[in-house]
Amino acid sequence: MKRKKRWLCGILAGLVLVISCPVSVHAGREEAEQEEDVTLAPYFLVEGDESSTERFPLKGTEVMANVNGTIAEIHVTQKYANEGETPINARYVFPASTRVAVHGMTMTVGSHRVRAQIKEKEEAKKEYEEAKSEGKNASLMEEQRANVFTMDVANLMPGDEIVIELTYTELIEPDEGVYQFVFPTVTGPRYSGLVTEEKAQEDSWAAGPYLKAGTPSESTYDITVNLSTGVPITRLESSSHKIQTVRDGDNAAEVTLADRADFAGDRDFILEYELTGESLSSGLMLYEGESENFFQLTLQPPERYEPEEIPKREYIFALDVSGSMEGYALDTAKKLIGDLVSHLNKTDRFNVILFSDTVWTMSGNSMEAVKPNIDRALQLIEEQKGGGGTELLSALLTAVHIPREEDTARTIVIITDGYVSNEKEIYQHISDNLGDASYFAFGIGSSVNRYLMEGIAAVGMGEDFVVTEESEAEEMAERFRTYVEAPLLTDIKVEYEGFKVHGTEPSEIPTLYASRPIVLYGKWRGEAEGMIRITGKQGREAYVEEIPVSNGRISKENEAIQYLWARKRVEMLTDYSLRSDGQVKKEVTALGMKYHMVTPYTSFIAVMEEVQNPEGDSKDVDQPQSLPFGVSNLSVGGGYMTGAEPGRVLLALLLVTALLGKYLLSAVRIKCLCRADRQRAGLMSGKKRGAGHEG
Repeated sequence: MKRKKRWLCGILAGLVLVISCPVSVHAGREEAEQEEDVTLAPYFLVEGDESSTERFPLKGTEVMANVNGTIAEIHVTQKYANEGETPINARYVFPASTRVAVHGMTMTVGSHRVRAQIKEKEEAKKEYEEAKSEGKNASLMEEQRANVFTMDVANLMPGDEIVIELTYTELIEPDEGVYQFVFPTVTGPRYSGLVTEEKAQEDSWAAGPYLKAGTPSESTYDITVNLSTGVPITRLESSSHKIQTVRDGDNAAEVTLADRADFAGDRDFILEYELTGESLSSGLMLYEGESENFFQLTLQPPERYEPEEIPKREYIFALDVSGSMEGYALDTAKKLIGDLVSHLNKTDRFNVILFSDTVWTMSGNSMEAVKPNIDRALQLIEEQKGGGGTELLSALLTAVHIPREEDTARTIVIITDGYVSNEKEIYQHISDNLGDASYFAFGIGSSVNRYLMEGIAAVGMGEDFVVTEESEAEEMAERFRTYVEAPLLTDIKVEYEGFKVHGTEPSEIPTLYASRPIVLYGKWRGEAEGMIRITGKQGREAYVEEIPVSNGRISKENEAIQYLWARKRVEMLTDYSLRSDGQVKKEVTALGMKYHMVTPYTSFIAVMEEVQNPEGDSKDVDQPQSLPFGVSNLSVGGGYMTGAEPGRVLLALLLVTALLGKYLLSAVRIKCLCRADRQRAGLMSGKKRGAGHEG
């Protein structure tokens, strides 16, 4: 009985401790580094310590974005100042778009200004640390993720100010005719959990400070967007901030914050605009560099089109029926594909491919979308039960070998949870067959492989849709139908006559849909002369457009094209390439060095040679970030939880369950042992009695 009481007391004590004890809050980088098991988690800024040390070195951020149609040239100015009494080394974590190319940085200290140099990441880091130890002003910009960067500023002396200026370039791609310029302002809290020493160093940026929700930021944030489109702007608005708009005719506008006193740096700045156009129109932009020339060719769909301009359509649905899809995911997929198939037009053709360990095709040739065929497909889909592996690549190989009718726009729709490990082989296949079909991905499930879905959309120049609940299936199916209902131009070919072109991206041209233009990048040699001929099928009619290269606008303002081309190459190499890490690192490093651009393997470094801090007694300070708007304190380091916080109660219940389980197992084990002991004792007693009797 005493043992049972001790167990119960232990359980109650554990429950009280878990519910009532506060979660420890990191006090800084130093404490995190001292722990044996490094947990990389953000923490709240601890106020009141070291009042002589500047805790908010970043005083303000100003953003000036010049958007020319679909290209945004963005200038960011960060002002750091030390109003404390101790020299500091400041670090700031900040976000950017995943498509952004960062290709310029300068550092200004007083009247001295230095342009940052691009260097290999390890070399830049080493040079920064040396300058820091020598007491020199230095700044280092590194890419931590495709959309997360860090800025380190060394030896910021009391009373001094350092200004960092950054230059970004980004392509803005429309979705269903809506252009959206998004400028991220804050990096949300990230956790790395228990990590290795190498991983801890790589992800150290994640263990940074945040202000508690509702705490006013001591930094200012301002943004101005100058929009120039070349065609009339039909709509211009922001869903994130209150803005003030000053129009300059139909094609240009200046957008600023309506109330600059209202802090804008705790949520993404989102600006949406729509353009108008009456017919298919292509635009050619040219840039002549010192050693290389670049061009951008845009094929823009019209706002209006006639039904006869839409070609015949063919849909091949590749449905994942593997073991991981069994249950909710497959039920949702059935509803989705049933909705898609049921809404096909009679003039459409379709086919269904089922894949798991093996691949099965409903028909050797695609069938007319008439009721008997649709009913047969729906019955086939309804009969499926999940089981086996996920041979997605084999399904795609099967799809492209299905005979294709002439003058038909083929769309391959992939419906899966994406649980495969050969993503890059799949990307390569799609890239190789981009001219023969358009690719769309539907991710089904509560934990979809989004890397696969987004990769299919990026490489296939299509769209990805993620369905996490069965109730979303109908909405996503409607979005898909809206997107693909108008394939305005198929079988597109681009030929160059007298215009010496190389290095084009993408290498194959997809179908032009009414929802999205096609943008083609490339390089050219020699003179800007000759002809670009675009051919294809517009409905049943042949389409031909000829663009004299001499009509293209050669301008120094088009310098951004070279960075967009280079960023696209880096994206394809780092995210979607089949090549080995060593090869990728070498080529990406070469691209970063050549185009003076931050990449996963290249960083910006700027150093002032004059020694500012000969004593070398500077302290490291992490600039605290505001929590993203709508995010609670519970997202950071556990926050300050109360006894009724659901997560803590759940943890307590888990602990109690574990302790009770252990107690019950021990009790059963003791009972069984006692029973066995009694049985053995009885047998021994019987043997003894028998032995005495025989004797």
